[in-house]
Amino acid sequence: MRLALIALFLTITTLSAEYIRQPIDQKLIDSKIKIIDIRTPGEWKTTGLVKGSTPIMFFDEQGNYNVENFLGKLGKTVKKGEKFALICNSGNRTQTVGTFLGKQMGYNVIDLQGGIQYAIGKKIPLEPYKPKP
Repeated sequence: MRLALIALFLTITTLSAEYIRQPIDQKLIDSKIKIIDIRTPGEWKTTGLVKGSTPIMFFDEQGNYNVENFLGKLGKTVKKGEKFALICNSGNRTQTVGTFLGKQMGYNVIDLQGGIQYAIGKKIPLEPYKPKP
């Protein structure tokens, strides 16, 4: 019985989740949707962040990751049913992480295609990365 309830919960969660891929644009920025930047601190320092976005690294410089750590930090910024966007450098990491979060974990994710490089090309407002002490 318990296993059936867990399976039902996972099915309902998956059905209510959404995974969308789209490029960043000013309309999305103006909507005030939360944007999670999953790049590394070095990348944040190099290019800055989309104005108002939250940096939460997923993959480190060696390609390693800690899902529990990431989900813990994500949970402090985004509620489970809330729609939010993910950005990385070019869109490759967000496609992997967005698919995982949307299709397996039940989040409502917008994967920002083209990443920060696309945002820079479109002159989306950026701000310098300021590490928290």
